[in-house]
Amino acid sequence: MKTNSVQTLLLSCILMTQLALPAFSKNPPSNIKEKMISYKTGDVTSLAFVAYDANIKGKRPVVLVVHEWWGLNEYTKMRARKLAELGYLAMAVDLFGNGKTAANPKEAQELTTPFYKDPQLARKRLDAAETKIREFPEADPANIAAIGYCFGGFIVLNDAKLGADLKGVVSFHGGLGGVTPDKNLLKAQILVCHGGSDKFVSMNDLETFKHQLDSIGANYTVRVYANATHAFTNPESTNNGKRFSMPIEYNATADKDSWDDMKAFLKKIFGK
Repeated sequence: MKTNSVQTLLLSCILMTQLALPAFSKNPPSNIKEKMISYKTGDVTSLAFVAYDANIKGKRPVVLVVHEWWGLNEYTKMRARKLAELGYLAMAVDLFGNGKTAANPKEAQELTTPFYKDPQLARKRLDAAETKIREFPEADPANIAAIGYCFGGFIVLNDAKLGADLKGVVSFHGGLGGVTPDKNLLKAQILVCHGGSDKFVSMNDLETFKHQLDSIGANYTVRVYANATHAFTNPESTNNGKRFSMPIEYNATADKDSWDDMKAFLKKIFGK
């Protein structure tokens, strides 16, 4: 991905969340257990959020959730809770480490730039997250997937292209650049959930991405949602788009449809 494109997309994602995120429920059903945990990658300590259904006995598939540009927040935790309600062991990772979040675009660029310069950095951080979640007695280590939003979508796609031992990855309105896929490395199946009216990740970008995957015979699916802009899954996008004159808005239909597509994808790759 070109630097100016990365910076433009980064700025859009950061600006759209300068308002407070909506009051996502912090009171999940009593059977949904959640906890904050820590794990290390070298000298970096990450603080992650884990959620699961305590009424389910035995092991179950794991889904890692990779946050947006501004770090692990309540929006990301909400998605993890929803995955737990579906019967998965969900882990919202702290990719930046030490619970860091961005307070402004400058800080966000400082936090994300290292991951664009060194794709292996995210690979190492996600490997550490996988190692930690495998320690949970509820985890089925043979069935792990990852999903990501915006920056997180870019990250999980790159992780798959770099050879991550995952059953599948799902990108919601994520960047489609990064490393070139290699048929000798790519193991995971891929689902891309893309807004048909996204002004930051164009249809040309999508076609280039598809061509790269077709050239190596990758197993992937692309879903394009009509009239959906960048960041279409975030309920605050409409208000933030108006406030900051950004071409973004929440699309309830695309949000629901993409979540349903993700659910079907996870059932397919996990076989359950």
